[in-house]
Amino acid sequence: MRGWVLDELAHAGRENLDRRHVARYDGIEDATAEGEVQLLRDLGMDRSSIVVDIGAGTGQFAIAAAPDVRQVIAVDISPVMLSALKANVARFGHDNVQCVLGGFLSYQHAVEPADFVYSRWALHHLPDFWKSIALARIHDLLSPRGVLRLWDVVYNFPVHEAENRIEQWCSSLPADGAGWTRADMEEHVRDEHSTYSWLLEPMIEQAGFAIADRSYTADGMLARYVLRRRQA
Repeated sequence: MRGWVLDELAHAGRENLDRRHVARYDGIEDATAEGEVQLLRDLGMDRSSIVVDIGAGTGQFAIAAAPDVRQVIAVDISPVMLSALKANVARFGHDNVQCVLGGFLSYQHAVEPADFVYSRWALHHLPDFWKSIALARIHDLLSPRGVLRLWDVVYNFPVHEAENRIEQWCSSLPADGAGWTRADMEEHVRDEHSTYSWLLEPMIEQAGFAIADRSYTADGMLARYVLRRRQA
């Protein structure tokens, strides 16, 4: 690896390398996987489809998608997450889910082009320069009519509102408890790399995608996209 390439494992997020966090992840985070699978079905996903799930975590989406597709390639940079992912896939008995240790910058797509790429709560681990590289790499592994479904923490507000918006977001969670806490959100803002919608969306388009659909939460903190690979 070239010396200037980002160390993705070092940017994976402290919590994703913590066995205690990974063990409780499915109890505190619902990926709404069935709804996401239905969305992709509506976009054309079927039993002939190859799907790549980047930042697959414990496999909530990959496991839900497996009965409806030819193959799911579930990719995660954290060895701890990958171990949980493999255990969950084995428990559900899906033989068409391949678990791969890798990330946005290191995953090497070795089969025919993917029809869909799915990524949820993962791209923010990369600084903006590397987000653009990641998006371009996803574009290149997709089939000509391929789709990227992307969720992330994306700041959809003017820069002068940042202090108030971030404080409101952090204050919306309890100081302690079994689920996500204020400290988790503070750590995200301080140590990870969420960006503004008005920076991310030009990156998306520059990478070769058309934004077919986008939605933001009312607090301006989260975004969901359906991105179509533009024809050359």
